[in-house]
Amino acid sequence: RMMRKNIYLIHFRIRKSASPTSFRLTEKFVLLLVFSAFITLCFGAIFFLPDSSKLLSGVFFHSSAVETNTRTGTDSDSNVAVGTDEKILTKIRKDHEKALVEEVNHPSQICLDLNLFLSLVPFLSLCPQMMTFAWDSYKRYAWGSNELRPVSKQGHSSNLFGSIKGATIVDALDTLYIMEMFEDFDMATEWVEKNLDFNVNAEVSVFEVNIRFVGGLLSAYYLSGKEVFRRKAIELGEKLLPAFKTPTGIPWALLNLKSGIGRNWPWASGGSSILAEYGTLHLEFMQLSKLSGNPAFAEKVMNIRKVLNRLDKPQGLYPNYLNPNSGQWGQHHVSVGGLGDSFYEYLLKAWLMSDKTDEEGKKLYYEALQAIETSLIRKSSSGLMYIAEWKGGLLEHKMGHLTCFAGGMIALGADGAPEDKTGHQMEQASEIARTCHESYARTTLKLGPEAFRFDGGVEAIATRQNEKYFILRPEVIETYMYMWRLTHDPKYREWGWEAVQALEKHCRVEGGYSGVRDVYASSPNHDDVQQSFYLAETLKYLYLLFSDDDHLPLEHWVFNTEAHPLPVIKKEMTDTDKPSQLE
Repeated sequence: RMMRKNIYLIHFRIRKSASPTSFRLTEKFVLLLVFSAFITLCFGAIFFLPDSSKLLSGVFFHSSAVETNTRTGTDSDSNVAVGTDEKILTKIRKDHEKALVEEVNHPSQICLDLNLFLSLVPFLSLCPQMMTFAWDSYKRYAWGSNELRPVSKQGHSSNLFGSIKGATIVDALDTLYIMEMFEDFDMATEWVEKNLDFNVNAEVSVFEVNIRFVGGLLSAYYLSGKEVFRRKAIELGEKLLPAFKTPTGIPWALLNLKSGIGRNWPWASGGSSILAEYGTLHLEFMQLSKLSGNPAFAEKVMNIRKVLNRLDKPQGLYPNYLNPNSGQWGQHHVSVGGLGDSFYEYLLKAWLMSDKTDEEGKKLYYEALQAIETSLIRKSSSGLMYIAEWKGGLLEHKMGHLTCFAGGMIALGADGAPEDKTGHQMEQASEIARTCHESYARTTLKLGPEAFRFDGGVEAIATRQNEKYFILRPEVIETYMYMWRLTHDPKYREWGWEAVQALEKHCRVEGGYSGVRDVYASSPNHDDVQQSFYLAETLKYLYLLFSDDDHLPLEHWVFNTEAHPLPVIKKEMTDTDKPSQLE
């Protein structure tokens, strides 16, 4: 921040010196020389920084990306590397020439872009270090366990995964690959091949195992081309199919992988299935059908739509609970946060992943979004837009951290919005992003609470003790990433950098990163869990927020709800096609 202020001050003083009465001619000449030397030094530093092409593209020059070499299979191709290096050098030369022209024509814009670039340098160095620290801590203290306890420095396992092990390993595979941590990726690959075992007599969450394990394995396969990931993903997918053995085909929430016996959470509205769980299988199961040639995966998730299409929706909304036996709604509770969130996300992304051929998914998404706008989106007295929850016809003016993904979702779908609503939806996305940033800014630790309220004179603040915790969640960073990609407004990177500083200051401990129990406390009380999604989502979205737009471009990749990138299924692609690189 101080560097940014100093640069702005230099720029201000140089502009001020343009006044004919400010300096004598000799002083102007000296000042011009200093300024020229400064610009030359910055350009020289940029071009000799490691991987400078990635830094330049989209950050300094706002230009298209340089194609970068990525590994395919087990070995890298030296010939490809040589060709890529030549492309990089050519691109740098062109960008340099373009920059010189822009310097002459738009000196103030160059100054602003330089400020932006200089402000990014600390993060571009820090982000891979954060991932390395989180991963190395997991390796040192919890290797093979599902997650890490960074304070007590030991492994941690949630009952969500039954006795399946290695959730952090599988969840982090694509992040390791994307950040070019290839030695660690190879170590994780070896563990998957030798130790990842789904033949367990244990009950697992179908939703969590799907988004983390199936999604993680699919993404690792598409990025690296390693057959072990395809094989393991299909094996696990087949073990999840018995969850759909219900009278309606709406799957159970919990499944014993050995016996194939399923059930629902006992607390879920009379044994109901949960919207965000049965509605968040579509992307992964469509990819499984494509890779395996087995249509059963796609048929199961398409049947879910048929059941939903037959039901009346109260005010066009989807209640969070559905009985898999009767096929009727349970309690009329509607949320775009917990229990509902990723259902809406997957309607949109199903259309995008289908290369925009899934017209039914598109229609269902925009109809649902319209109902959400009409019934749930509200503004506070000071003008903060939020998405409330709906319980039996009454609004609860509460917004969860989980709901903050919606800013990114709405922005991602705005381009395909009907009736020229693109601008309107982008404005909605921007306002939701601002509200979620406020939920961070209004805490002591500058980290967002699990939920925040808009009632009793309170705005964007948690008022209940059980809503004040932060567990390294990614949703706010996710929205920043999408908003940056789609608007290039620098405030989203500034907000991302604020989050990085808070994570480093308050969540980093000797043995990794930990959530905190109260974001309003003067000092952090750590919960002693490094969630697997911190490596899969939070750190990946931060990295992509500051990366070039063509690093996993949104027109070619769709992120599942655990931030695992899956390729758009092109109409012309065959079952044997597999993307071999990031671009």
